Amino acid sequence: MKRKAISALMNWKNRNDRKPLVIRGARQVGKTWLMKEFGQSCYSSYVYFNFDEEDELKSIFQRNKNPQRILELLSLIAVEKILPEETLIIFDEIQECPEALNALKYFKEKANEYHVIAAGSLLGTLLAQPKSYPVGMVNLLDLYPLTFDEFLEASDPTLYAFYAQIQKDQIIEDFFHHRLLDAYNSYLIIGGMPECVASWIDTKDPARISAIQHELIEIYENDFSKHNGKVNSGRILMVFRSIVSQLAKPNEKFIYGAVRPGSRARDFEEAIEWLVSAGMLNRVYNTAKLEHPLSAFDKLDQFKLFLFDTGLLKHMAGLDNSAILLKTDYQFKGPLTENYVLQQLRGQFDIEPRYFSDKNSEIDFVIQYGTEIIPIEVKAGEDRSAPSFKRYIAENHPEYAIRFSKRGYRRDGQLTNIPLYLAGKMRELL
Repeated sequence: MKRKAISALMNWKNRNDRKPLVIRGARQVGKTWLMKEFGQSCYSSYVYFNFDEEDELKSIFQRNKNPQRILELLSLIAVEKILPEETLIIFDEIQECPEALNALKYFKEKANEYHVIAAGSLLGTLLAQPKSYPVGMVNLLDLYPLTFDEFLEASDPTLYAFYAQIQKDQIIEDFFHHRLLDAYNSYLIIGGMPECVASWIDTKDPARISAIQHELIEIYENDFSKHNGKVNSGRILMVFRSIVSQLAKPNEKFIYGAVRPGSRARDFEEAIEWLVSAGMLNRVYNTAKLEHPLSAFDKLDQFKLFLFDTGLLKHMAGLDNSAILLKTDYQFKGPLTENYVLQQLRGQFDIEPRYFSDKNSEIDFVIQYGTEIIPIEVKAGEDRSAPSFKRYIAENHPEYAIRFSKRGYRRDGQLTNIPLYLAGKMRELL
């Protein structure tokens, strides 16, 4: 499977101001595979060290702070000379050795000619604590599950070739439109976890996909108690398991009392921060004003929480595949579709998406593009009714207004309807 993150890694390799790189992302999103693939395809060689599997590695970093001495010892273990700029040094599961994480600053200061890349499970929760890693001494890269276009390229290369060349205002013939919608429906079921996508390509067995998704959720829930630090693991689990019911509410806003009756922010805010830092949940704030800069108007006490993978959300909600494939209307289709759109939008724009909600209206997502504010309406089917959205357009005349739906790609008055399968191309199509 090809990952777009390879391009980001190649840019990192060629930067003059390159620092050791730390890859953040939820467990099982493909960090190890990505690092090895990068080392194999872009360097003469790579050396791989896993702190979870090789306990003796930890003593090297516990006893030494000189990167040259560390490199000598690592070369002996790898039985290979580590060369500057030619050998990629990979540290996996680095959260198991805080001294190695801290040592990255010594590589930056005294041996920056060596290319070092690191990753680990739940590393984002460590990086959220400034004392636990070298602030300002590392570059960061976030890795997510496969986006729809990555899924499409892996599962149907011929259809992806058509998808890749779609340009702004292009007419998409019905034949391709329906095939892409079919692929989109499959993605809602399978999601973007690499193991699920690989299994689908190899076996086309929906039962196997469901079993893998179940196993992944169990792995994550077990992780909560292993790596929670000072945060109550029971509360982390309660928040995680409440996501489906939170999104099923009419306005989808996160309510602490829905996790446990009578609960308040102080009871669960640390658990939420942990899950967001771990890459498990995506938080979208309500904005008080649809103005630039969006982040200045965040209502920090009003937000929605979405799961980091749509396939896992579908599994947690207990949605039957037939509902997605055969029914035009089914329970939970709105939240599932919004989760999908958010997953595709992340990383396209410099500022993370927000949403807008007050007593009179609601807009599903709001994007800042330069100084422009783009309202986004998400429709799970072909329905065009959206009074709040249309009223905002009529009153404010934004330069861009986007509706994602199963309708074809077309301009519809002042707004542009973009098929859901093109959400990952939104910035290209503006």
